[in-house]
Amino acid sequence: MAGRLKQPTGRYGGRSAEERRAERRSRFLDAALQLFGDSPGFRATTVAGLSEAAGLSTRQFYEEFHTLEDVLAALHLQVNDWAEEAALVGLASVEGRPVDERVTAAFRAYAANVTGDPRRLRITFTEIIGVSPRLERQRLERRSRWIDFICAEAAAAAARGEAADRDYRIAAAAFIGSVNGLLHDWQAGWVDAGLDEVVDELVGLLLGILRPVGWGPEA
Repeated sequence: MAGRLKQPTGRYGGRSAEERRAERRSRFLDAALQLFGDSPGFRATTVAGLSEAAGLSTRQFYEEFHTLEDVLAALHLQVNDWAEEAALVGLASVEGRPVDERVTAAFRAYAANVTGDPRRLRITFTEIIGVSPRLERQRLERRSRWIDFICAEAAAAAARGEAADRDYRIAAAAFIGSVNGLLHDWQAGWVDAGLDEVVDELVGLLLGILRPVGWGPEA
C-alpha cells in the first residue's frame, strides 16, 4: 500500500541499537581506566569529567550506569577477566607439561597482563579497596574465583602424582594474599626488585606449597 509506514529497523549508520550501546559502554570504561587508574583516581572523578573524557554526554552516562561505582565495578571485573584469560592462555601454551612449567607459564602470563598497564594494577589493588560493602563483596568473590583456579590446577597436579594430595583451599587463599600484597607494594615502589624477581619469588612460593619439604611421589 502506497504511503504505508515501515517498521523501524533499530539501525543507524549501519549499526544496531545494541551495537551503539555496547560502543558507548566501552568508551565509558576506556575513559574510566584512564581516570580511575591514573589521575585523578576514582574518588576524585565526576560523572561530568568521565563523560567528557569518553566524548559522550552525562545523559548517555545515565543510560548505561546509575553511579560511578557501577563503572568501577564493571571495570574491576573487566580487568580481572583480562588477567584470567592471559593465565589460561599461558596454561594452554604448556599443555601436557610438568606442573612447574605450567605454574610458571600461567603466572608469568598473569603478571605480564596486570603489570603491563599500571592502570590495571591500580584498579585491581588500590581503587577497589574500601569503596563500599558491595564492591568489597565483589573483590572477595573475584579472589575466590582465583582460589578455585589454583585449587583446580593443584588437584590436577596431585592426580598426576606431581603435587601433594591435600585440600589446597587455605594455602591457595594465603598465596593469593601474597600475590596481591607483593604486587601492590611493588607497584607502589616499596619493593626494590625487578618484575622478574618478584614473579620468580611468587612462583617459587606456589611450587613450595604444591611440593612441601619432605614430599615425594612415593609419599
